[in-house]
Amino acid sequence: MAPELEDLFSKYEIARIIGARALQISMNAPLLIKLSTEQLEEIKFDPIRIAEVELRSGILPITVNKPFPMKKEEALKRVKERKLTDEEKAKIETTEEEEIEKEGEIMELATPDDEVEEESDSGSDDERE
Repeated sequence: MAPELEDLFSKYEIARIIGARALQISMNAPLLIKLSTEQLEEIKFDPIRIAEVELRSGILPITVNKPFPMKKEEALKRVKERKLTDEEKAKIETTEEEEIEKEGEIMELATPDDEVEEESDSGSDDERE
């Protein structure tokens, strides 16, 4: 029993093989399989279908090279992290805070009085209309 085509090749490899062979057939390459005129009329002389029949019959002399990844023999080195002292961490934090203060905009907290004034302003607009 012959192994299935899908077990040997991926769907992308099958598509590539059929496409390459169909191109050869469309450029008047000789057929590798004997097909009667009835069979050719049944598949409407389609080069893709002819290439598929040739591939499924197993007579195409095409191989696919599937290289495996190379194994490395050397051991991986662990990256050493530099340990920061508490003083260095505090310096870094203060410099980051200073940069944020320089770039950022200081926002004030809203007070309940501010919210009441905004509501009363919007109410006066309704009365004018």
